[in-house]
Amino acid sequence: MFSSKRGLGLALSVVLAGSILLSGCASNSRTSPAPSTSGVSTSGVDFTVSGNITAAGSTALQPLVEQAATQFMQSDPNAKISVQGGGSGTGLAQIAQGSVDIGDSDLFAAAKLTAAQATGLVDHQVCVVGFTTVVNPNVTVDNLTTQQLQQIFTGKITNWSAVGGSNLPITIINRPTTSGTRATFKEYALGGLEEAQGIALTEDSSGAVAKAVSGTPGSISYLALSFASSNNTVKMVSLNGVAPTNANIISGQYPIWSYEHMYTKGDPQGMTKAFIDYMMSPAVAPLIQQLGYIVGSSMTVSRTS
Repeated sequence: MFSSKRGLGLALSVVLAGSILLSGCASNSRTSPAPSTSGVSTSGVDFTVSGNITAAGSTALQPLVEQAATQFMQSDPNAKISVQGGGSGTGLAQIAQGSVDIGDSDLFAAAKLTAAQATGLVDHQVCVVGFTTVVNPNVTVDNLTTQQLQQIFTGKITNWSAVGGSNLPITIINRPTTSGTRATFKEYALGGLEEAQGIALTEDSSGAVAKAVSGTPGSISYLALSFASSNNTVKMVSLNGVAPTNANIISGQYPIWSYEHMYTKGDPQGMTKAFIDYMMSPAVAPLIQQLGYIVGSSMTVSRTS
């Protein structure tokens, strides 16, 4: 499990409902934790608190937080956890402002916030996620070098025939600037180069990207590997002959990945603490793997920013 650092958060839409909704501030009362629904030890997690909390930000992390929240609420019927997307930038901004309880981010807070904005934020690194280049299924190219990928996204290569494909124009599909997925891909796949103008999506959601790529002949974009690996409407592309797989990320062979952060404003309390404790507990590890994320302790490489 990762150690805590400093960070931030933002939000948009997708609300997860609980079994029984109970309003009011989170309680700090402590009793013995309820047994985990998965049968895995959740020692130290308090399932007796009540209240409403909101987590918002990263759409790459959103599926995991949604399902973990559902499991948590099944164990604690007095809890309501709302999970929203909007992108890492939104999540970080909102947690810095104190408008949400948890800011989900693919990025370290320092990558999006000023030092003053990040002050007081606490980083909880819950897992690792990979990212992959995706193309429309009619694209015949299965592998790109780093140089080819950079030339495509910067607009220097505009037809798939230039990289061994058929005579088909390339259409770039960009995510919003608030997207942590975009920032991670830009840093670790494009070497920080600015993307050429393409189809600019206004909504930062994996579903919107997949829909745009699958419906646009010759298109290219990028998705969280946890989403793309279970989506048959787009095709994943290898990088320098290395397939985008969790095994290759763990070994350090595939470079496009990031930690998934859940930021709080100060040390979490009450319901927020209970849910963060749950996310960091062994009970969620099977869900992390089931949904295509990576348990942090399995990584053989690390990053500090």
